[in-house]
Amino acid sequence: MPEPRETAVYTHGHHESVLRSHTWRTAANSAAYLLPSLKPHMRILDIGCGPGTITADLAERVPDGHVTGVDLAPAVLEQARATAEARGLRNTDFAVADVNALDHPDDTFCVVHAHQVLQHVGDPVRALREMRRVTRPGGFVAVRDADYAAMTWYPASEGLDAWLDLYRRVARANGGEPDAGRRLRAWALRAGFTDVTAGSGTWTFATPEERAWWSGLWADRTLASAYADRALGGGHASEEELRAVARAWREWGTREEGWFSVLHGEILCRKEG
Repeated sequence: MPEPRETAVYTHGHHESVLRSHTWRTAANSAAYLLPSLKPHMRILDIGCGPGTITADLAERVPDGHVTGVDLAPAVLEQARATAEARGLRNTDFAVADVNALDHPDDTFCVVHAHQVLQHVGDPVRALREMRRVTRPGGFVAVRDADYAAMTWYPASEGLDAWLDLYRRVARANGGEPDAGRRLRAWALRAGFTDVTAGSGTWTFATPEERAWWSGLWADRTLASAYADRALGGGHASEEELRAVARAWREWGTREEGWFSVLHGEILCRKEG
């Protein structure tokens, strides 16, 4: 396998509070824009697959095809394999890989998919060029990324304002771009794609159960994940400031009128050929 060349540091890490969010993701709530383009025979590469819940959903939608899930973190791939095995899937495999140097020949996959990946890489245009390289002519590169500056909530909260400012500073210090969603189309054009369909999608958390889940995982992530370590280690926040942000998340989660929306940019790029 080619040597990894990623320069950015993954902001979140794989703490339980992070995987709590990642295992909630499905093809329906995170890749709906791609699903109409799938055919039963397709071969798919799922980049940054994490614990494999989206990967498994994609595999179920291509029963005569195959899905390869790849991630930079070997440990999380064990969870992805367990997910596929628990669902009885026989058309998946998983491997360690870097999006900047994929260990596959040109024109290998019908679809190359990446969810919440480009915001964490140092050179998204280079990553898209590599994704394009391994896509077959006529195939698709499908990418979805959140846009942190476009996230919005009610009621107003100075603590959540502080969270957003802190997160964006930490992510950029790690070499990423937290406001990736709005940039996806521009990055795809710079990567050489000429047939790009750009759109957007949202996650919304408003019921008592949704608010408790979303606020709880962010409160825990703020105090105990790799993101917390990087916020402290990089001098971006003190322990007391992190505790204040966590309290703000938990307080917001108890508000009956609470509402939070996450905007995502989405691109579906067809490779000409």
